[in-house]
Amino acid sequence: MASGLFALFDDVAALVRLSAASLDDIGAAAGRAGVKAAGVVVDDTAVTPRYVQGLEPARELSIIGRIAKGSIRNKLLIILPAILLLSQFLPFLLTPILMLGGTYLCYEGAEKLWEKFSGHHPEEAAAEETDVDPAEREKTVVAGAVRTDFILSAEIMVIALNEVEDEPFVSRAIILVVVALLITALVYGVVALIVKMDDAGIALAAKKSTAVAAFGRGLVKAMPIVLATLATVGIAAMLWVGGHILLVGAEELGWAWPYDLVHHVEVAVHDATGALGGVLGWLTNTALSAVVGVVVGAVVVAVLHVVPKRGGKAAAH
Repeated sequence: MASGLFALFDDVAALVRLSAASLDDIGAAAGRAGVKAAGVVVDDTAVTPRYVQGLEPARELSIIGRIAKGSIRNKLLIILPAILLLSQFLPFLLTPILMLGGTYLCYEGAEKLWEKFSGHHPEEAAAEETDVDPAEREKTVVAGAVRTDFILSAEIMVIALNEVEDEPFVSRAIILVVVALLITALVYGVVALIVKMDDAGIALAAKKSTAVAAFGRGLVKAMPIVLATLATVGIAAMLWVGGHILLVGAEELGWAWPYDLVHHVEVAVHDATGALGGVLGWLTNTALSAVVGVVVGAVVVAVLHVVPKRGGKAAAH
């Protein structure tokens, strides 16, 4: 009896060690997958604060909370089951889907550049509308943000899946759930801090302490800079990640020369720059991926925006 009991304890201990190792593997894989999706995460974080600009400050956190809930629903109830089924039964479709998402990212980044240099800002025009019931406007804002989040979330989840596609099905599912929860918490936690930064600054600026008040005024002044920086970083991240997805996807589909060319330039820079070779090589790869993103995105922007407008003007004449 005693020997059987000790054997049972040994088995339980072995299972615990195995479970701990599996959890470590899942945690590491989730970390790798999250890093791969970082470019889209930056864009998601940069995009979301725009949705609460111009709304009642007291409602900002509530609206962000509703968008975050919608994001979780997008990831766990729609996107996750769909991509798990694809990865299990139609894995050959994942690369084309990923490239389609990469093309969308290139388009989004190039469209923002086009808006910046053309002076066309549809979001600002929509924000100027004042004859709308606040409750209805909130619903519209949340619905629009959740729709945009769906596209970004799908891209995040497919990128994450691509990183762990060799894992067993159950591990794959657990890893993606972890990634979904952590990234959503990260994105909307940071967004909440950003949108309330000016309110915190105003409160601190009213304090009697000179140093605290000065810090509060600094927060208020920094808010526009933070938002502008986020927007710029978001555009760069979209173009870089989108271009890189297209290069790697094309290689996997048998069209290897574009990524081979980028890789050769990266290696040449790495070998020629000594101690800084690793950093400068990575920056070279990133810059060339962003160039690909700009080119592909510009083509899509031209097809969707520039050419139809010119055609409409020609028809009018």
